[in-house]
Amino acid sequence: MEILIIAIVAFLAALLTFFSGFGLGTILTPVMLVFFPPEIAITLTGTVHFFNNIFKLSIIGKQFNKEVLIKFGIPAVLFAFVGSYALFFISNDSLFTYSLVQKEIKVSYLQFIIAIILIAFALIDLIPFFKKLKFHKSILPMGGILSGFFGGLTGNQGALRSAFLIKMDLDKTVFIATTVVISFFVDLTRIGVYFSNIKDFDISNYIVPGLAGTLLAILGSYIGFKSLKKITLNYIRNLVAVMILLIAFLLLLGVL
Repeated sequence: MEILIIAIVAFLAALLTFFSGFGLGTILTPVMLVFFPPEIAITLTGTVHFFNNIFKLSIIGKQFNKEVLIKFGIPAVLFAFVGSYALFFISNDSLFTYSLVQKEIKVSYLQFIIAIILIAFALIDLIPFFKKLKFHKSILPMGGILSGFFGGLTGNQGALRSAFLIKMDLDKTVFIATTVVISFFVDLTRIGVYFSNIKDFDISNYIVPGLAGTLLAILGSYIGFKSLKKITLNYIRNLVAVMILLIAFLLLLGVL
């Protein structure tokens, strides 16, 4: 039963997030945590994400924007390391706490700040007055630095990356391809870390659910790719905005 659930969730999440450029890990991780220890759940999710990105690279990756990749992607990857490192030195004090199902949930100042930033980005895409707002390519490096740094701090780099790049007025295919390439390099830097931390587990026990999740995620991405011609850029902008709002509210609730 657990393999079936993981496979279905991976398929639906990959199909939905093919267009937004982020969210597969956010959706799949909680499901993995229901069935597996945290180290295994995070590693399996990272593996599904990684191989799904490789597949997306093979079908759409060549259409990425080189200028965006260099000016935005490189600073984003570099400052993701800086943000991850800074996490150990920045206070994670709670802004507020509440009880949910007899469990105390804490929301830190950092989670609150990132949530507000994400909500602001989302509203820019949802409020008609701001929809015409576009970012000039001259601020690509700053966008990469900010999304990478705060993404490293919170683990939600994909949401911040898409929130910024969707304002660059890229063609829908170029937007998706560019986010895939950047996401692949981020995955490449973290997948080794995951596997180095599960040395005490017998990996053979988790091959089947990992393989099922990977194959169904790839199928979801393939169907998303085949549907791309029917999808408008405006649809993608709205999807990105709604998913960003979802992540922002999950941060405010202390779930992420």
